[in-house]
Amino acid sequence: MNIGIFGGTFNPIHIAHLRIAEESRDQYALSKVIFVPAADPPHKPRRQQISFAHRLAMVTSAIADNPFFAVSPLEGERSGKSYSIDTLRAFRESYPDDHLYFIMGSDSFAEIGTWHAYQDLFPLANIIVVGRPGSAGISPASPLPVAIADRFCYDDADKRLIHCSGTAVSYLNGVPMPISSSSIRELLRRGRSVRYLVPDNVERYLKEHTLYAPSNPDLP
Repeated sequence: MNIGIFGGTFNPIHIAHLRIAEESRDQYALSKVIFVPAADPPHKPRRQQISFAHRLAMVTSAIADNPFFAVSPLEGERSGKSYSIDTLRAFRESYPDDHLYFIMGSDSFAEIGTWHAYQDLFPLANIIVVGRPGSAGISPASPLPVAIADRFCYDDADKRLIHCSGTAVSYLNGVPMPISSSSIRELLRRGRSVRYLVPDNVERYLKEHTLYAPSNPDLP
């Protein structure tokens, strides 16, 4: 099987996240996409970050009606920083005979050289790099991050980059939804509506728990 691994803080999850997962599933014939909320991501400040339990609950609610989506509490069950290398190693152990596809944003991919044990990521999974709304289109012809450029070659027949271990980096464009978790948090802080930016179940959860409001005691 082809299995997508979609990590992120999901702070909160919104419809663009869901569309990215669906586009990845459709274009790369993924049997399922597993959402992996980060517990303590090394590249994100904890300020204004809602608890892992709330973020996990919102992801679970958001994907409940899609049989191709699943959620994993893996990173919340592990102590310390939520390093992607540890997560991918765990999934490789759980799915030894399947093809893993790690879904990440083009901004994160550009900074891959700053990630913990980044060279060890590529033998574990194929990478799907998702273009950000408003940015120029990305393709295998786009310059690779300097830290990894010498480990790849271009496969002209398949129009993709092949790592020396045999895995590939592919590019996903065409998800033009300029929605961000930070803009949703700002709307909620101002008491504004987030309807149609998040799934209905998530909107109800946000209202029920008054998440991201300045007075919310769950914020650090």
